[in-house]
Amino acid sequence: LPLMVEWWTKAHELLVQQKIRKDLLAMVVQESDAMLRGLQLLFDHLYEHSIPLLIFSAGIGDILEEVIRQAGVFHPNVKVFSNYMDFDESGELRAFKGELIHIYNKREGALLNTGHFQELRTRPNVLLLGDSLGDLTMADGVHDMENILKIGFLNDKVEERKQSYLDSYDIVLLKDETLEVPNAIMLYLTGNN
Repeated sequence: LPLMVEWWTKAHELLVQQKIRKDLLAMVVQESDAMLRGLQLLFDHLYEHSIPLLIFSAGIGDILEEVIRQAGVFHPNVKVFSNYMDFDESGELRAFKGELIHIYNKREGALLNTGHFQELRTRPNVLLLGDSLGDLTMADGVHDMENILKIGFLNDKVEERKQSYLDSYDIVLLKDETLEVPNAIMLYLTGNN
């Protein structure tokens, strides 16, 4: 764990050294091919049914939010918990805000003292999507949870990691960069099958 924190800290320091400009983020995202097939359906459907969507990411929240915004699905029910850039008055990256979020501390339990936690107290069901074994703890701290369905996306080192994913997740999707399975489950559960 200390090596991971050191790695992420150094990666953030390198990004700061690049003097990234806030006004270029939207263009960079627009020119990238960052997209997950099925995103629109999932986000819109959750919004239409007033289902909270919490996204925990060890990546960069500013970039993730911009991808969601450009896809036109940054609805009020979407909350992103991630590493956010801190820009100076001229719009240049100077640091990262708050505590470093990495794969082993990105979990719902981090919401205990926030308004989002109160909103979740009446939600006993969790659909957890993850792409690492560390993601399995994201729902830790959810009180009164009755049901959790864990879907794991295994995209690299498939043969090496397959058994541990099968032992840990309820459903394992191999090299599947779509949201077809979570969408089918969500449509079924909300009666839109």
